[in-house]
Amino acid sequence: MLTFDIAGSQINGAREYQEDAFLITRLSDPDGQRSASLVIVADGMGGHAAGNVASNMAVQSFNKFLTARFPSDALSSVLREAVFEANSSIAETIRETAALQGMGCTLVCAVIEDKALRWISVGDSHLYLLRQGELRKLNADHSYGGFLARLGQDGRPAKAQSGFSHNMLMSAMTGEEIAEIDCPDDDFELLTGDRLLVASDGLDSLSHAELVKYLGGSDNARQAVDALLLSVNEAGVPRQDNTTVIAMLVGEKPDELPRPDFSAARLQSIQEGQPQPPKATPIAVETPPASGLVPPMKVLLPLLLIAAGVAGLWGWKQQMSARMDNAGQTAQTGARTADSAPATPEVPTAEPVKTPKAAPPFRDGGGPLMVRLPGGDFLMGSPESAANFNERPQHRVSLKSFSISVHEVTASDFARFRSPNALRTQAETGVDRSRYPVTFVSWEDARAYAQWLSRQTGKRYRLPTEAEWEFAARGGNDTTYWWGRTLDKGKAHCLTCGNELDPRHPTTVARFAANAYGLHDTAGNVAEWVQDCYVDNYKNAAADGRAVEVPGCTRRVVRGGSFSSGPHALSTTARDALGSMTANDSVGFRVVRED
Repeated sequence: MLTFDIAGSQINGAREYQEDAFLITRLSDPDGQRSASLVIVADGMGGHAAGNVASNMAVQSFNKFLTARFPSDALSSVLREAVFEANSSIAETIRETAALQGMGCTLVCAVIEDKALRWISVGDSHLYLLRQGELRKLNADHSYGGFLARLGQDGRPAKAQSGFSHNMLMSAMTGEEIAEIDCPDDDFELLTGDRLLVASDGLDSLSHAELVKYLGGSDNARQAVDALLLSVNEAGVPRQDNTTVIAMLVGEKPDELPRPDFSAARLQSIQEGQPQPPKATPIAVETPPASGLVPPMKVLLPLLLIAAGVAGLWGWKQQMSARMDNAGQTAQTGARTADSAPATPEVPTAEPVKTPKAAPPFRDGGGPLMVRLPGGDFLMGSPESAANFNERPQHRVSLKSFSISVHEVTASDFARFRSPNALRTQAETGVDRSRYPVTFVSWEDARAYAQWLSRQTGKRYRLPTEAEWEFAARGGNDTTYWWGRTLDKGKAHCLTCGNELDPRHPTTVARFAANAYGLHDTAGNVAEWVQDCYVDNYKNAAADGRAVEVPGCTRRVVRGGSFSSGPHALSTTARDALGSMTANDSVGFRVVRED
């Protein structure tokens, strides 16, 4: 019989708040015939309030679902269902409390019954095995670097896409569909002397050699946890993330089964005289109460709204800017559920798009300034090495000629549709509305404007399809941005574009140079609605670039990124989704006229 010495704790690092949550407990059936050890670590994202809510909710919901269904002969299926249940609880809370929009977490869980280990993980937290001096990461790494490594192991090596950092997170629990889940169907057999380590990615401050040293050189789990956290604290890494560590030592002592140790880190027991890290309150209980690991949400949420409104949403933008795109924005990754990185069909070849000669812009009546594009063939989407699954597979599209707005529809353009007196009001106030893109317009508003413009001009105006938008935004190039492969200064208005513009508001249209097709602001300033209903990949994309329509669709595609976006959102292939009735200060639109 194997026994397990288990201990866990956490530190804040350089953060003023703790977004990690963890659980160490026992599972058992009603008759007491079967039992197992359960450990969970969740790493929250979304700022002080929102990240903490997401990680605690995930741990609570996951544990409740699994506990009610233990034991099970289909444990892997139950673990997956528990993840979906936890993800749904996050989605439901976001629907009920708009201030928590954007929160999420990663999760790693290990279940040990007798000698059998099972796990499930979403994100970039860790499950390590130390056996006979060799450290091995058992769970999949859902970072961009891990994705590229898996492609290489599968015999499909790929170069990293320009502008993407290797530690960029590619899968998380955000209430949307989950991009990747790692959950093996078979047991992993543990041996006497094995040592397991479950940890959030704050532990990445230590090398593998240091992990082996402190995990393998400790006499018990408590000592291993304290030594690891002390080492993280002493490393002094700038902006050190929250770090949670759970150590499990496997032995053969049937008469001395240690109870789990839930106490906070006692670092002075490892090295006298060293400063202790900030005191943390670990989320760890043996039998969680019915209300879970956090106070009842009716009490908690009103308190969180104040903090979430100030810190949560802005914190999410800032945190995911750094985490998702090397100082970029979190675009939701892929929205595809899979247990491994999906294979992408071989990309067809296509002749490069020939940049047309600059056509003179034109207007129809009081409509926006337009330019005609001759159409042609191009490769839409991103290659197999792309970090975001929702931009794949790359596929060939053939478009007919069409005309498109030179820049986003302006506030005065839109005001002619909404109010015949808008121009008089503009003159009275002295605000030149003709120079700024219209914002706070929903997809329904944008479509209504195009229909009105069609009636006014006798021409057929509409929103661009996603394929038309990308073709136009590329300007004949196949690079990350229409101007090249790096986010050069002076090209666009965004959160990390390196200009002196106010990062809280859009700027005037056509402030920056046009692409080779004569179009301004396809990257940054405000994101743009397109016609298509959002689907999570291009698997069944039409070769003629027609819009995707799904009965009852409530989420539409937005393209191009905005003043509050990071690097990846500005790329010509980046996609995001919003509810069709959503209206905010960072989304506008441009229109297409059919020839």
